[in-house]
Amino acid sequence: KLGPVALGRSQGGMFLGRDIAAERDFSEDTAATIDEEVSQLVAVAYRRATTVLSGNRAVLDELADLLVEQETVDAEQLQELLLSRDVHVADYV
Repeated sequence: KLGPVALGRSQGGMFLGRDIAAERDFSEDTAATIDEEVSQLVAVAYRRATTVLSGNRAVLDELADLLVEQETVDAEQLQELLLSRDVHVADYV
């Protein structure tokens, strides 16, 4: 709804006793819109995380067992586990 905008004033460094939200340069309606948009983003991310974790529960349990047994797992072991279970890994930029 808001698009790529920067809202709020730069308040410089933080000092004891200074309220972090003392000044703002947007209305209560805009603040409510921001709250609504943030809530929606968090809800979507929560649903996605829940789906990913639930869909990969067996792999997570296997990883937990491996960690209990060995205490550490290196990148190669983790990659091998994920590949053996055909887990899709997101690309990171």
